[in-house]
Amino acid sequence: MSALRILGVLGLGLLTACGTASRDIPTPSLAGVEVTQSGMAKQLFGNKATPAALPSAPYGFYSKGCLAGAQQLPETGPTWQAMRLSRNRNWALPETIDVIQRISRAGAAHPASNGIYVGDMSQPSGGPMLTGHASHQVGLDADIWLMPAMLGLSRQQREGISAQSYRRNAGAYTTSDWSSFQETIVKAAATDPRVERIFIFPGAKVAMCENATGDRSWLRKVRPWYGHHYHFHVRLSCPDNAPGCELQDPPPAGDGCEEARQWVRNIINPPPPDPDAPAPKPKRELTMSDLPQACQAVLAR
Repeated sequence: MSALRILGVLGLGLLTACGTASRDIPTPSLAGVEVTQSGMAKQLFGNKATPAALPSAPYGFYSKGCLAGAQQLPETGPTWQAMRLSRNRNWALPETIDVIQRISRAGAAHPASNGIYVGDMSQPSGGPMLTGHASHQVGLDADIWLMPAMLGLSRQQREGISAQSYRRNAGAYTTSDWSSFQETIVKAAATDPRVERIFIFPGAKVAMCENATGDRSWLRKVRPWYGHHYHFHVRLSCPDNAPGCELQDPPPAGDGCEEARQWVRNIINPPPPDPDAPAPKPKRELTMSDLPQACQAVLAR
């Protein structure tokens, strides 16, 4: 495997636009960085145990990027506990950590819980993970367990405890344990203006559509998706001062409830397979050349 040595000193300069100084977070320089284009990205980022000593910023897309200057969600807080600590995936941008803590306070205010259990966020420098998620690469994704949190779990208990599933009939419906607690924490996430999307199983979205009163605009962010019956996935928008972050298309207009009901109908009565549908292509592992150039500097710091 060849490598190119780019001589110089790692520098960070202000970006300019239209001749005026910008407050955007600058892209890190590759000067002085050993560039490896062919390295398997998940191995390189999955084995990086510390964050890049750079200003906090996301680079690339949620499923093809990296994270500079990550901050770590404390393992335990007054209204949350981070789970599966051995994975070292409780890192994110400061905005994401603030959103998680806000959700946790809403969970703690509910009589059924003392807060929330926080699942995977991102690795210390983001990037592809050794196992699991395709996304969670830029510090803007977090998984929140749906079950009420009693807190006080030891490190060992956090490794072994099983999350509870809330789906019935392959996700068409919720179980009898689905309650106002789950809807409270999902709504707390969806009503935060920094949150761009929430992924959860179709039956849960339909249940919230049926139970929601008053302002229903937050339901637009709650999108039905495969799995996501043990936890829901919170995804933040790209921060305004992060030009290296790639935006996702906004959700379709409306509350999305009819779309979720169609997902449910398709689960109960699956449509016949399309005989003309092309065979799915095997998924290729990401290499460093697939990621934004800034990720080279993130990996090196």
